[in-house]
Amino acid sequence: MSIPRFLSHLVRRPRTLLLAALLFTLPAAQAAGTILVFGDSLSAGYGIARDAAWPALLAKRLAEKKPEYSVVNASISGETTGGGRARIDATLTRHTPAIVIIALGSNDGLRGLPVATLRSNLLAMTDSAERAHARVLIVGQRLPPNYGNYAEEFHAVFSEVARTRKTAYVDFLLDGVANDPQLFQADNLHPVAAAQPRLLDNVWRGLGPLLR
Repeated sequence: MSIPRFLSHLVRRPRTLLLAALLFTLPAAQAAGTILVFGDSLSAGYGIARDAAWPALLAKRLAEKKPEYSVVNASISGETTGGGRARIDATLTRHTPAIVIIALGSNDGLRGLPVATLRSNLLAMTDSAERAHARVLIVGQRLPPNYGNYAEEFHAVFSEVARTRKTAYVDFLLDGVANDPQLFQADNLHPVAAAQPRLLDNVWRGLGPLLR
């Protein structure tokens, strides 16, 4: 059947036309999968080229392995979980992500903000993402040992929130990097470009099972 005859055949049959429209549009809808990276300077690429940061490397890996997904990096240097909580709803509305990677909290810890506030903000951001029908990956953060008991309580919050909300979880963004001074910039806080593939591998362990 030629294309014009096929189209006239559909017009004469509204139900057939509706079914055909669904069949043609469904794959496109399934292909629209945005992964939102919602973090701080560790994810924003502070001090390095933006295309060298782990979210940019994630986009390249997805282009090879899962091309139906795209990446939006909404990370802001210096961001706390309080700042993230204040802007997440607008960000979700703007990008309608399928997956949200919450990689915030390190600045809360460095400033010694209350653990209860960290917990409340992480829960609120997770709830916002899930109300927007996004799957969530929580990326844990750690503090240096000199922070004492606070460091242990701080780190425990991330797994607690992930367990409570039954989200995907990565124990530590800087796993395999934090103990190697050569992988940090002069400020001893931000990883160099050479460390970014390791950060990506850490995130990928939690993200992989969420990709459909």
